[in-house]
Amino acid sequence: MMKRWAWITALTLTMAMLLAACGGAKDAAGVVSDLEKLTGKLDSYHAVGTLKVNTGQQPQEYGVEVCYQNPSYYRIALTNKEKDITQIVLRNDDGVFVLTPHLSKSFRFQSDWPKNQGQAYLFETLAQSIVNDEERQFTTENDSYVFDVEANYQNASLVRQKIWLNKKDLAPQRVVVTDGDANDMVTVEFSEFKFGHQFDKDYFDMQRNMTSVSISSVPVMAEEDKGKETTKGKEKDTASNQFGIVYPTYLPEGVAEKSVTEQKYGDTDAIVLRFTGEHNFTIIETPEKIAQTVSSMSGTVVDVELGSTIGVMLGEEMKTLMWTADGIDYRLMSGDMTSEEMVKVAQSMIGQTGK
Repeated sequence: MMKRWAWITALTLTMAMLLAACGGAKDAAGVVSDLEKLTGKLDSYHAVGTLKVNTGQQPQEYGVEVCYQNPSYYRIALTNKEKDITQIVLRNDDGVFVLTPHLSKSFRFQSDWPKNQGQAYLFETLAQSIVNDEERQFTTENDSYVFDVEANYQNASLVRQKIWLNKKDLAPQRVVVTDGDANDMVTVEFSEFKFGHQFDKDYFDMQRNMTSVSISSVPVMAEEDKGKETTKGKEKDTASNQFGIVYPTYLPEGVAEKSVTEQKYGDTDAIVLRFTGEHNFTIIETPEKIAQTVSSMSGTVVDVELGSTIGVMLGEEMKTLMWTADGIDYRLMSGDMTSEEMVKVAQSMIGQTGK
């Protein structure tokens, strides 16, 4: 009997040594511990991938490039593959910027983004969601650790997410975010991910990023405006005859259109749509400007949830959602709507033709 136990003990020790030699088999607690250590000493990373979004009226696909440098520099480049147009979210010592390089257009505002406003393509957001979810589910697949955890994004309909991490260095490989019915709503596929990437000294500079993106196409309206005649006797150059009027196809329950008027917004002709009922809000539409705008207000980046463009949510009690699409600058303002409802209204206007 003693010989048998001695044999079993020797076999167990041999297996343990073999596992240690191969790097060992990590359990969920071990991987979570390693993630906490990695995020605690995170200096920089560079990632490239594809982002697929099904939260809007039509599925959208983007090329995404993510750059991070400690302590709080970010550069997120989102390229609409269908239109070949890139927008950039940039954070540096001067604030947070939303840049549209092909229009030489920038908007700067104050924000703690992406703190508490994470996105599915940010490593810190993914790591934190794994660490924070004590009811996390854990499996392994080939060269990946796979976590199924609670999602925590601006869009409250996104409730769960599956995250694939490389076993070698814990770099994210794939993310699938689902709604309450387990439908895939957001998918990120990383083709490249490198920790400890070295960036040029001015890599996160606003002016550099305004000129560094190569754009092969520009919006048709921008080309048309160049050749537009403005001599006396020609058609009046109002907002409505430049792009028509774009109406939302989604309205919250108990809300109806109140009025549509043409007004001056600053020195620009504008279309003003007012809606009233259970919620009250106003939409202002103007021809997009090639300009730099600075706001002292605190804002939140409303990412590709708009479907084909980046937006900015400003204010708290009186909120303003700003975005640009298809040659039009939009401002949606409300004092009694939730941010989620405002985004739904905005989503319904993307890709619409002016009437």
